[in-house]
Amino acid sequence: MATSTFERSLSILEYLSAQPEGQTLSRIASDLVVPLSACHRLLTELARCGYVYQRREHGEYAVTTKLAALGLCYLRGSGVVEIVQPILDRLAKASGELVRLAVVDGDRLTFVAKAQGAQFGLRYDPDMGTDVRLSCSAGGHAWLMTLDDERALELVIKQGFGDPQDYGPLAPTGWKAMVQILQEDRIRGFSMIREMYAPGMNALAAPVRQPGEKAIGVITIAGPALRLGEPRMLALQPQLLEAAAALAQNSAASPIFERPAQETDST
Repeated sequence: MATSTFERSLSILEYLSAQPEGQTLSRIASDLVVPLSACHRLLTELARCGYVYQRREHGEYAVTTKLAALGLCYLRGSGVVEIVQPILDRLAKASGELVRLAVVDGDRLTFVAKAQGAQFGLRYDPDMGTDVRLSCSAGGHAWLMTLDDERALELVIKQGFGDPQDYGPLAPTGWKAMVQILQEDRIRGFSMIREMYAPGMNALAAPVRQPGEKAIGVITIAGPALRLGEPRMLALQPQLLEAAAALAQNSAASPIFERPAQETDST
């Protein structure tokens, strides 16, 4: 639970960013375990600074676009679009599926760029800017496989396994299953999941890193299981690893890759 004014303000912004329709004062205070009067003061100050507004119809509080604009401004200034987008676009075109890049930021893995290769039919296209669910996603496994089991367990426990009903039917729910998955990924050289993150969806991912160095991100390919079955995922391995190597080679040109987590690699 956040205790300082600064922490509480950030927790409110994080909370409201996941609720674009807004939320009432009483619900925000209750969910974040913040006294009602203190919550009202913080919302008033955030509104004064332009990060929050109060909807007229029912009085719910919601975030403005100012917060999103800060993120977009940072990404634009980081050069990530010019550096990584051509690589993502090529892989998306070759695979015909959604390709995404997530970067390591301390103990978090966050999606920052994407390219959609599916022009027709079923398209898998989740939101950008979200933290990767480490326990049941290809991207999360691709990062965890580069760490020793102790550090990987620490990160998974910190984030939690989440509610099983929110993910795919094959999502791991305990550490023993996670260890087996990561061992298989390390042998294979990339991660591959089948209906773990969402029902009917498969994905594969590879870490972005220079040989012998810490992972600075992951690149993923995700799509419907009807198209992206195991034979297709295995066939895409060379192109996935080639894209990961290209991203690693170009990473020095962007400050977005400058904050890897402080841990020891497993290899």
